[in-house]
Amino acid sequence: MIKVKNTEEIELMRESALIVSKTLGMLASEVKPGVSTLQLDALAETFIRDHGAVPGFLGLYDFPNSLCMSPNAQVVHGIPNDKPLENGDIISIDCGALKNEFYGDHAYTFEVGEVAPETKKMLDITKQSLYVGIREFKHGNRVGDVGYAIQKFTEDHGYGVVRELVGHGLGKKMHEDPEMPNYGRRGRGKKFVEGMVVAIEPMTNLGTHRIKQLKDGWTILTADGKPSAHFEHDVALVNGKPELLSTFKYIYDALGIVSDEEDEFRQVKI
Repeated sequence: MIKVKNTEEIELMRESALIVSKTLGMLASEVKPGVSTLQLDALAETFIRDHGAVPGFLGLYDFPNSLCMSPNAQVVHGIPNDKPLENGDIISIDCGALKNEFYGDHAYTFEVGEVAPETKKMLDITKQSLYVGIREFKHGNRVGDVGYAIQKFTEDHGYGVVRELVGHGLGKKMHEDPEMPNYGRRGRGKKFVEGMVVAIEPMTNLGTHRIKQLKDGWTILTADGKPSAHFEHDVALVNGKPELLSTFKYIYDALGIVSDEEDEFRQVKI
């Protein structure tokens, strides 16, 4: 069942989403060669708690850490460890925060030092596909419209779209209805209604769309060992249009990136 949020609840969710956004922005300056994902995880937990929230992932389904840290060929759900990041790596950081009983949850894939051109292009296309999908989250459309748009855009560029892992509704639970696949057919699936909040999160592989899981029960890898990218935003349906609750602004501020990519989805100044 889809749990529709009222205006006040959406504003509370915005608070949670922005804590995640600020956490990722703080981490942006710390992602560099020689730093371990376990060190970044500790920084994130402290930051989230200092901002009046609790880590959304820590203990969720028995996950052992505050961040899902997935480098290179890891797609999602990587467990932080003490192995240092290396020049040329990419690292997907998925972060959650719980405040005022509502979750925020979004992700960004960072470059570590100098990254190979073909990998940089995959990151760019994956992030573009996120906004391609968000544009379809509007009055009158259905889940399949978002999935179709992401899949077509991504596959037209020659990348693999992960099937087994999907976006989701968001609220007082981390995962609510509806599931939001990054593939699909137009006009299929549940219809979008005013007040819905979803996490849209394309996961794109440089090679095959197929994946496998490590014996730790969490870490998902590409089946061919090629890199994977993951970008995610929290989006509410407000006045029939998609409105971002999360933002990459704090990441871009830290990295000196100028971007207007979020402007069309922003009705509230942050």
